[in-house]
Amino acid sequence: MYKKPAADVSIVSKDSYLSRKSHGMLPSTDYKQADKREKVVLKKKVTLLRGISIIIGTIIGAGIFISPKGILQHTGSVGMSLIVWTACGIISLFGALCYAELGTCIKKSGGHYTYILEAFGPLPAFVRVWVELLVIRPAATAVISLAFGRYILEPFFIQCEIPELAIKLVTALGITVVMVLNSMSVSWSARIQIFLTFCKLIAILIIIVPGVMQLIKGETQNFKDAFVGKDVSVIGLPLAFYSGMYAYAGWFYLNFVTEEVENPEKNIPLAICISMAIVTVGYVLTNVAYFTTITAEELLLSNAVAVTFAERLLGKFSLAVPIFVALSCFGSMNGGVFAVSRMFYVASREGHLPEILSMIHVRKHTPLPAVFVLLPLTLIMLFTGDIYSLLNFLSFARWLFIGLAVVGLIYLRYKRPEMHRPFKVPIFIPALFSFTCLFMVALSLYSDPINTGIGFAITLTGVPAYYIFVIWDNKPKFFRLFSDKLTRLLQILLEVVPTDENIS
Repeated sequence: MYKKPAADVSIVSKDSYLSRKSHGMLPSTDYKQADKREKVVLKKKVTLLRGISIIIGTIIGAGIFISPKGILQHTGSVGMSLIVWTACGIISLFGALCYAELGTCIKKSGGHYTYILEAFGPLPAFVRVWVELLVIRPAATAVISLAFGRYILEPFFIQCEIPELAIKLVTALGITVVMVLNSMSVSWSARIQIFLTFCKLIAILIIIVPGVMQLIKGETQNFKDAFVGKDVSVIGLPLAFYSGMYAYAGWFYLNFVTEEVENPEKNIPLAICISMAIVTVGYVLTNVAYFTTITAEELLLSNAVAVTFAERLLGKFSLAVPIFVALSCFGSMNGGVFAVSRMFYVASREGHLPEILSMIHVRKHTPLPAVFVLLPLTLIMLFTGDIYSLLNFLSFARWLFIGLAVVGLIYLRYKRPEMHRPFKVPIFIPALFSFTCLFMVALSLYSDPINTGIGFAITLTGVPAYYIFVIWDNKPKFFRLFSDKLTRLLQILLEVVPTDENIS
């Protein structure tokens, strides 16, 4: 297994930090809690309920409410689209079960990064976290945040178009609130995530219940000849699965915080199975509900299916739907930042990212630098970048590395058969899931070679970056001095220190 290089002695330890404070060298703050010598580590505060809320809260974003037409477009019929929704839920469950095995036998946070590191070594793991930090996570956060900004303003601009600047300003505020929340308290972040998850489920029930009532009334005309429509092309069906798998993406986020999960051997598999069952049933029933009121042709023309559905069945109460969509987006933002910051924290601990990112607040016990590192990049992309193009460039990278992580599960079965595996899946499950992921990656190279090629090129920049920032030991003296001074300055400003478990 890859080992982190020796720590730089120039960092400020916790004892040195408190000593400097007592001599007036640090900001005047109440450090009574820190002086009690309580260990500075990330606490195990993720219970089973909180684990379920992380998974459901990050899977269910804006997509199921706004535009689930991608699958219908590529399948060509109502019946086939419902089959694909169900199949994608089952395949995602297979992937989640694979991650349940990985999370119970490798009890370290970090998700994809950690599993690739354990199976295949530091280079592919670094490339994974490099792409995540620079583009994937800031762009993904900006996209879901834009949906939050648009729908939180929707009730105030019923009769007119929402100004783009207003959307971006509200979006920037929402992103900042999420970052502050995750840096202040793990417990409060988790509690809010539970509340927002319940809001998402209520929003889905607001759609499902009237839909079921429509079925009881006999509104089934849109299900007659359900498999009649345009023929499914050879490329169309895999693209429909790609859209479906994207809608279910998020089942892996609990594995990013494994070290903070209470009783992970029991709670990780339970949380994954319960969450995936709820999401799959909810997604399928939501789509059934849509078709009780909206025809396939109308659904393809709608930019916000849930709003169209609510306007037809719920009257004035339909104004509540945009609010629920906004809360759903906020929950996805919160869960994503909470989980992915742990990937950066672990990568820094392993020596792959700047050391400041593996430090935590002396009193709040949150990985504050790893949370806030996303803020400037996300805001830059929000105001200047073509975010959707960036996501198109790199959407294949997510499935490439998830597939690689699951291939790593198969590899570890043979490389390290003695590894304790309290939860073990049949070998056909990781084999089928990894094949599905790699097939989607190959398909994207065929169907969209330009954008995928650009994404592939961006991913490859991680290779020289690895040799420059990680392997190269003889960096210029001025660079080392600047890095040391910057680290110490950020420690003082952010009030963070290395975790007690990382201090030799």
